[in-house]
Amino acid sequence: MEMALAEARQAAEEGEVPVGAVLVSAEGEILARAHNRPIALCDPTAHAEILALREGARKLGNYRLLGTTLYVTLEPCPMCAGALVYARVARLVFGARDPRFGACVSLYRLVTDPRLNHRLEITEGVLAEDCAALLKEFFRQRR
Repeated sequence: MEMALAEARQAAEEGEVPVGAVLVSAEGEILARAHNRPIALCDPTAHAEILALREGARKLGNYRLLGTTLYVTLEPCPMCAGALVYARVARLVFGARDPRFGACVSLYRLVTDPRLNHRLEITEGVLAEDCAALLKEFFRQRR
């Protein structure tokens, strides 16, 4: 999660919402690191999670990211949660909950919905205070 926080800080420095993600293989290899870049890339889908999944899939040569764990500083939104299910990520570890857009535990429980063909193991609250503080400071500076 420390690496994901470093990515989130990089996003903040670039004027992007500070969210960072790190994708790790079952063997512990870092497959991808990413941070939010929708403004820089003019791409509404360029969330940290999506960018990390894309890079991990390229590295593995497969869109199915079996056995992987995604560490992310903020609870994924519906788009990102859906991508995690579709990619067959095994585990999601996130820092802060997102009461406005969170699709894993806050608003929806997309990644554990038994109606879908894949479900993820979830660990939440890892370095949650640090993750939340980074977001709060970012938005405080913009108001």
